[in-house]
Amino acid sequence: MGATFYSISGQYNPALKSWDMTFGRVKKLSTADSLRFTKLIPVNAKDYILKRSFSEQIIIINEAHHNASHRTFASSLLQGLYDNGYRYLGLETLASDSVNTTKFAALNSGYYSKEPEFGNFIYNALKIGFKLFPYEAEGNNKQREIGEANNIFDFMQKNKDGKYFIYCGYQHAYEGVHKSWEKTMAGRLSDLTGINPFTIDQTQFSEKSNPKYNEPLLRLVNNTIPVVLKDENQAIYNGEDKELYTDIKIIHPITKYIKGRPDWMLTKNRKWYKIPVCEVSEYPVLIFAYRKGEYEQKGIPADIIELKTSKDNRYLILDKGEYEIVIKNKEYKVINRFEKTIR
Repeated sequence: MGATFYSISGQYNPALKSWDMTFGRVKKLSTADSLRFTKLIPVNAKDYILKRSFSEQIIIINEAHHNASHRTFASSLLQGLYDNGYRYLGLETLASDSVNTTKFAALNSGYYSKEPEFGNFIYNALKIGFKLFPYEAEGNNKQREIGEANNIFDFMQKNKDGKYFIYCGYQHAYEGVHKSWEKTMAGRLSDLTGINPFTIDQTQFSEKSNPKYNEPLLRLVNNTIPVVLKDENQAIYNGEDKELYTDIKIIHPITKYIKGRPDWMLTKNRKWYKIPVCEVSEYPVLIFAYRKGEYEQKGIPADIIELKTSKDNRYLILDKGEYEIVIKNKEYKVINRFEKTIR
């Protein structure tokens, strides 16, 4: 929960650290496996997914709920998927389909969607033209997997004018046999539809806060963009577990920090915006950037930074557009509001 709270507050590295306090493990690689893995060839993950999407009907991609970079990558796929016939985006976190009317995520839209990159993901999908739908189900373990698959299938029966992009957490995207769920949501949806979904994992090779906790393969690849791996026969490497698997596994690069912000935030159309010193009258503060008109409607900020002192990095990363900048002090009281256009 601590990792999730840090994530929602826009604090990427503290989220990783909080997660690793509980789940950090050092994994070793045998010499034989090391030699085998060095022969794998990295391929641009986005290009591979979009090319394969032509022949697919259902794509299921997962995330680690505390890792905002997974949402940024999923968002980067949206336009290409839409161009290839995908019209529906299922989000596990959504509480309702009201975002299709409001055209942006609000605090009551869902739990994980309170995080800025998730809010941006939803905003971009709606702007492109996707119809979003919730599919969360009550219950735990097997009951939940059955319920989620049924909810997606029911939606599909009523919405057939395009293909489906399903976004979920962790092992819901896995195929095969789960030790306690039996089949996962992805496997059960395949049974219901008769369609083998294209399943994508972003979680196994996610970076950790300390390099010693990273998967050995992540340390070997040393990539600068998200990749999937092929062997010498052009077959995709999808992990060692053949009982519970996805069709591909994405390996994201290790994050580099520029002006104190993660480099993966700097997508194609985003710009730096430095908060003027004169706009901050006390410290510490939280600085929120809301798309114009969304703050009063309890929207999700497009970006958040915390300034503990006047010497901290003061840079927001924003898409082009009109924003309202809201500054709150440690009592969470608004001490300043002003508008800014990012060109």
